[in-house]
Amino acid sequence: MAVRIVRQPKQIVVLGAPTSAAAMSAGHEKAPQALRQAGLIEKLQAIGYSVTDMGDDPVETYQPDQESPRARNLVRVVASLEALKPRVESAVKTGGLALILSGDCSSALATVAGVRRYYRGASIVYMDSDADLNVPATSPSGCVDGMVVAHLTGRGAAEMVRFWSEPPLVRDPDVALFGVSRLDAPEKGVLSQTAIRCFRAVDVRKMGTSAAAEMAIERIHGGKNELVLHLDVDVISSEDFAATDLPGSRDGLRLDEVREALTVMAKQPRLVALEIAAYNPERDSDGRGAKLIVELIAAALAARLATQNEEQKEAQKEQQAAAPAVANGGNVSEPTANAEAPSAQANAVSASAEAPDSTTESPADNESPEHLTSASGE
Repeated sequence: MAVRIVRQPKQIVVLGAPTSAAAMSAGHEKAPQALRQAGLIEKLQAIGYSVTDMGDDPVETYQPDQESPRARNLVRVVASLEALKPRVESAVKTGGLALILSGDCSSALATVAGVRRYYRGASIVYMDSDADLNVPATSPSGCVDGMVVAHLTGRGAAEMVRFWSEPPLVRDPDVALFGVSRLDAPEKGVLSQTAIRCFRAVDVRKMGTSAAAEMAIERIHGGKNELVLHLDVDVISSEDFAATDLPGSRDGLRLDEVREALTVMAKQPRLVALEIAAYNPERDSDGRGAKLIVELIAAALAARLATQNEEQKEAQKEQQAAAPAVANGGNVSEPTANAEAPSAQANAVSASAEAPDSTTESPADNESPEHLTSASGE
């Protein structure tokens, strides 16, 4: 049976992916809990969101893997993806914004696959200091985290590429790398031969952050496809943030620039999932890094909610202005109760993460028929 998803603008569904399997050291798996303890849920609620916390997947930790030096810990990485994907599907089905707190970047595959359970087209803005376009044959470290975009676009380790039954998960023209400040030679070669968009930190700064963010979204068909936003915190310059295994380069985006870009992207009506990755609590002894991330997320999502509220008010005004004036005893009839329906609908939050089909009867205004797929198959 086809499922029509009703967007719930004031609902956020939080999912934890406590994994460091794709990284090169342990610690990242502690990120979801650390961000919760830093007040993330309470902050989002204070802004005005209804937040459902779906808890964490089983923990998958980094382990030395001398048997597979070209692509380390693939078994653990795939296990983490298989655990996360169905939970992203459930979050997307509620109509709320899926907020994934991940230890490493590999979770992007499960997030996009979860989105594509219900939507045919998906685009991704990948905010990271690195392009993550290496494959096992070119990776100097065998770190699977450095291959995520390659795997998303159908290149690299077979176990990762085949995670989605009909690769690629995302077409090259629907991928924008944003804030890149480190590129390996093989990655430069891939970018020169493909339609993957790359917005280097230096170019973002020259263009202006907001203009660059808007261009990135436009170039990857962000107004047509559902949008996934991936934030690797190492995109922030090491001048401002260091609680990650490989802090961003000094030439990377400064904190204010990252905040500005996130705000532009968070306002996009088709944004369906936001990922936060690569924070390592073991490199954040005083917890300041976690608080910075929470403030960063909160600022962007506060701007998103404000934009949605304003658009809702404008839509109600237009609806009322378009309604014919009906004389009733010399008085103009009162606006119908339906004018307030969007607000009530936006505040409706299911008690469980899996929304029943009866709550998904009507499509959201910004969905098109091409994004309706069967709920019983990929």
